[in-house]
Amino acid sequence: MQKVIPFQLPESERRGPASESDETTPITSALRTLNLGSEGLAQLALEVSGPMAAAFEEAVSRLKAVSGRVIVTGIGKSGHVAQKIAATFASTGTPAFFVHPSEASHGDLGMITQSDLVLAFSWSGETVELKPIITYSRRFAVPLIAVTSQANSALGEQADIVLQLPRVKEACPHGLAPTTSTTIQLAIGDSLAIALLDARGFTAHDFKIFHPGGSLGANLKYVSDIMHQRDRLPLIDSGSSMADALVAMTEKSFGCVGVTDGKGKLIGVITDGDLRRHMGPKLLQSKVDDVMTAKPKTIAPTLLASAALELINSSRITALFVVERQKPVGIVHVHDLLRAGVA
Repeated sequence: MQKVIPFQLPESERRGPASESDETTPITSALRTLNLGSEGLAQLALEVSGPMAAAFEEAVSRLKAVSGRVIVTGIGKSGHVAQKIAATFASTGTPAFFVHPSEASHGDLGMITQSDLVLAFSWSGETVELKPIITYSRRFAVPLIAVTSQANSALGEQADIVLQLPRVKEACPHGLAPTTSTTIQLAIGDSLAIALLDARGFTAHDFKIFHPGGSLGANLKYVSDIMHQRDRLPLIDSGSSMADALVAMTEKSFGCVGVTDGKGKLIGVITDGDLRRHMGPKLLQSKVDDVMTAKPKTIAPTLLASAALELINSSRITALFVVERQKPVGIVHVHDLLRAGVA
């Protein structure tokens, strides 16, 4: 396994336990927090690859087999982590939602069915507010996965699967505010969600269904969602004159024109750059075949818009023809991609 190198404090700041005489600056405090968080993640990685491996694989298998929803729960800081993990599961194809433990004992237990699975976060495993959910899951045989640092806790002893987190040092100098512990709780939750995503073969197309808005939704659009089609295409037949090609380029305003053969296949493209390279008194009388760039770069309509933008940028061009079976079906300009929010 790749070695994890934690953040290092400056030599002058590597001291023992803080005392009243120690002077802590914002930077040394931040570095202590990052250093301990990094060490906690390194410990977690060792657990997942070793003692926790079998339980983690079983947890992913049980999550994948759920016919209902994943009910994620926790209280306090663990509850905030649980809400984020529920959202991550839902956005990656696993129906999930957060149930607040306090609300559960006042009717929200009705949200949980026997086809569901409960994923409970509790650092100590002794969270009193979780008792109604634990009892309910045992009474109705609802699978229960515990994420806790104490396998022999009330939660751990009742759970079907226990993902036991390593004991870590909090960044809080008093050892009270959850910091490193919530970092590794979040990491193990994300690890479960992504492992489940991989196990299900969740694709970018699937991802798009749940993320239609914002820049993420824009990057998950396909070229076919953005391209210009039909009479908007700047095309001209092979053998035509450059005078006709210039008219087509001007009418369509893409800064290029595609050249097609007798079967309608794209065999070349003429760009503003080609015009400059062939500028001369006989340009308008020339045939398009003599000026065009043969075998131009093209893309498929099923390509992600973000990939199309990367190809345009790396090729230092402004537009690409979209082809199917070598025939042009669309054209996409860099401005179209930018307007759509693709980055």
